[in-house]
Amino acid sequence: MAKETATYIHGHHESVLRSHAWRTAENSAAYLLPELQADSTILDIGCGPGTISADFAALVPKGHVTAVDYAPGIVEQAEKEAESRGVANMSFAVADVHDLQYEDNTFDVVHAHQVLQHVGDPVQALREMRRVAKPGGVVAVRDSDYRAFTWFPEAEGLTKWLDLYEEVARAGGGEPDAGRMLKAWALRAGFDEKSIRATSTTWTFSSDAEREWWGGLWADRALHSDFAKQAVAGGHGTQDELQAISQSWKSWGENPEGWLMIPHGEVLARA
Repeated sequence: MAKETATYIHGHHESVLRSHAWRTAENSAAYLLPELQADSTILDIGCGPGTISADFAALVPKGHVTAVDYAPGIVEQAEKEAESRGVANMSFAVADVHDLQYEDNTFDVVHAHQVLQHVGDPVQALREMRRVAKPGGVVAVRDSDYRAFTWFPEAEGLTKWLDLYEEVARAGGGEPDAGRMLKAWALRAGFDEKSIRATSTTWTFSSDAEREWWGGLWADRALHSDFAKQAVAGGHGTQDELQAISQSWKSWGENPEGWLMIPHGEVLARA
């Protein structure tokens, strides 16, 4: 069966985890929350530092959350997050979404946030997610759509950043515009169209604190994350170009007129 073939563009630098640890069930999985029951069993794929996973566990006190990620070190961080919250109804494992180690019909909910944009075969990933979901269970995926990012004021450095990001992501086998493709991928994975609810939501950053936080973390990511390393190593960009992109993010964050909208595609499909 297919194995992971894509290169994870972000890596796990502190500037990346800074944004991942900000994510909650409320700001990143609101479309799924009405489906959760007190006794739901949930598989959370690509759990990252575990903040969404631990939120799920609190929402299903009689259920269980299995949090998995491809990176062993990140799974350890998710375990620490659960421990810090005193959450007991969770377990953790290293897993490849293309070839999950679980039996058919195991989970009430199979969830992946910002995962399919980074994998080599998103259709196979959805087939696996469907396989391990119980009949009538829910497969829920949410991914951003980079080409649809919108910001103000216009900035040459941010346009360069977006072009470079998409080039590096695709060179590594990913699909940065995954949000718009989720429904198509679900259909190709075998879900009936009547079982699919395709929606969208956004993150918006505009206040002084929001701009400072988002602009600052991308100023750091442009220089220190795996994205920066892959950009230079692959001949997609130079260190000077990355430095200019970093400064553009800083300048945007300092501008009181600054505004950024990040759209996400969402699919909730019944197995």
